[in-house]
Amino acid sequence: MVFLHTSQILPFWRKALLNRRLTLTLGFLLAVALPLQGATGSTNDIWLFVNTNELNLAIMQGDNEVLIFENIAIGSNGPALRRSRGDKTTPLGEFTITEIRRSKRFELFMAFNYPNLEHTERAFDEDRIGPDIYRVLRRELDQGNPPSQATILGGQLGIHGLGEGSVKIHQSVNWTDGCIALTNEQVAELASWIDVGTRVVVR
Repeated sequence: MVFLHTSQILPFWRKALLNRRLTLTLGFLLAVALPLQGATGSTNDIWLFVNTNELNLAIMQGDNEVLIFENIAIGSNGPALRRSRGDKTTPLGEFTITEIRRSKRFELFMAFNYPNLEHTERAFDEDRIGPDIYRVLRRELDQGNPPSQATILGGQLGIHGLGEGSVKIHQSVNWTDGCIALTNEQVAELASWIDVGTRVVVR
């Protein structure tokens, strides 16, 4: 029978124990980190909710309201599911910010992709646009480009400030041609939260 000295056994025992502790530690860290990573991915997305009844715009993070701007203004003829060029209505639906730029007239202008796919399909189904315009709009939308702004459905819509316009009038009536208007201070703060690609829900 061969006997091993304690000095020969201990290193193996220590190695096994260290390996086990390392495995348990890594398992614990993975169990904690992975759910947090998933939760972060589902709640970090910023999007905008425009309430045309309450006349406010909320910055949303997931299902949580982060910041709300009151006393916004929309088109002078109110919201609409069906919009045509020059009718001064604000289109309802889900849109995406396509451009953020300085504006001499409005301080800041954040364009969104109206007419989107929903408005394009509805207009075609109701014979408000023909096949040629439909194909142009569909091609641009399918390629991820801003849709044509020169059709009968109108365009040049977005979220903007007042520039040198009257705050008093802004807070009294809906005055825009279809855009969503905020004060200059509000639109400057909003710009710090969003980027091209931000989702805008108008209800």
